[in-house]
Amino acid sequence: MSQPVIFCDFDGTVTEKDNIIAIMKEYGPEGWDEIKEAVLDRNISIREGVGKMFSLLPVHLREEIIEFTVKNARIRPGFQEFLDYASEEGIPVYIVSGGIDFFIEPIIQQFGPIAGIYCNSSDFSGKTIKIEWPNSCDEQCSNDCGCCKPSIMRKLEKSGDYKIVIGDSVTDLEAAKQADLVLARDYLKDKCDEWPIRHISYGTFYDCIEALKTEIGVKG
Repeated sequence: MSQPVIFCDFDGTVTEKDNIIAIMKEYGPEGWDEIKEAVLDRNISIREGVGKMFSLLPVHLREEIIEFTVKNARIRPGFQEFLDYASEEGIPVYIVSGGIDFFIEPIIQQFGPIAGIYCNSSDFSGKTIKIEWPNSCDEQCSNDCGCCKPSIMRKLEKSGDYKIVIGDSVTDLEAAKQADLVLARDYLKDKCDEWPIRHISYGTFYDCIEALKTEIGVKG
């Protein structure tokens, strides 16, 4: 049986809501909503959009934003049980996120085991928050993703791996195209229906556990 490997989104997947959108709604910098719509309409790249949105926020809000996200982030039911199940089955789980390290790390630190966390990083040395891109697109991707999930997948995967992508949004679209199985909800599910890409819908991580049990059984 080929080795399953899971690449799981964070915002809107591990957490019930997108933390970047929650931050922008809470602090409401002028112009952020237009930037968000341009990203969703694919008129500007994810990298450009995320960078522009955070550049609207002054660096002195750092601790306040961290406190806000930790307090308000609701973890999707079954996440720790999902990690436990994957660990028991010897399936590595990587978090691949278009979110930012300064709020992801304090939210997720209590959960595990996680094989690795790949996300954008942040620089608070200036007047406004600057986003940095340690996981940019490789030579096979020209979408200016910011955190390029397909590039991360190509870097981590071994020949014959059975690639499972779990996600919900525009940042998961390109990863879904190269997955063997997609567990999808919301925007990503709609796009998988449209293209079409083989997928199973989920509402909680308990649904993801059942999907994995089915898939592992089929492949076995």
